[in-house]
Amino acid sequence: MFKLIGVFLGYYLFGFWGALLGFFAGSFFDRVRIYGAGAANPLQNALRQAVFLETVFISMGKLAKADGHVSQDEIDHVEQFMQKLGMTEQHRQQAIALFKKGTDPAFDIKATYDRFLSICGNTKDLKQVLLIYLIVMALADGHFHPAEEALLLDIAARLGYDRAAFLHLKDMVLNQSHFGGVPVDTADNLEDAYKALGVTKESSDAEIKRAYRKLMSQHHPDKLIGQGLPADMVAMATEQAKEIQLAHDLIKRHRNI
Repeated sequence: MFKLIGVFLGYYLFGFWGALLGFFAGSFFDRVRIYGAGAANPLQNALRQAVFLETVFISMGKLAKADGHVSQDEIDHVEQFMQKLGMTEQHRQQAIALFKKGTDPAFDIKATYDRFLSICGNTKDLKQVLLIYLIVMALADGHFHPAEEALLLDIAARLGYDRAAFLHLKDMVLNQSHFGGVPVDTADNLEDAYKALGVTKESSDAEIKRAYRKLMSQHHPDKLIGQGLPADMVAMATEQAKEIQLAHDLIKRHRNI
């Protein structure tokens, strides 16, 4: 959009060279609009990545301790998370220190989220990815403890999600996790597929298509990296995109669309 405006305005004011300058200026603003300010400012992007990781591990620690006990399943989940990121030993130790900070009952996460919002607050997709990671973390021991859900609701509120929006996202994440392989076309799997896209069987084909495209856009690697998601984490976002794709494929097969 800005690219075309820049070309026409530049040509009108300064001729060919103005159009060329307008093209590059417009491309710059289009990239910022689509991928976030970090796409245009590498230093800002690096800061977002650091703050995002800090918030993730502190929050994981707080979540693990929410029910009063850090389980082995939760520790294993964080270990697997660090392995997927391919962390160096130094970065791994820093992540563990952040996790332990979060497990301290006296630690207040308000300052953590104030910092996160000041650096990453205008990146809606990044906030959602953070919340998704924490929902998955809460399920590491196989169930949602009431204290974990209360903490997640508090974090969601800090990120701008009301209770209904959080529960909707939680339901989508829970059902997306069912599609690790090609799902069998059964009534239960079909219902899960609709929930994974945040729609219902009463939704129109057009509504389902819009929901699918929105979810896939939110998990687009370039877009997430531009907003500040560390590159190593993109693989996990891609895994979730595959589950969304499988859920959509099942609905398409059922509807013959």
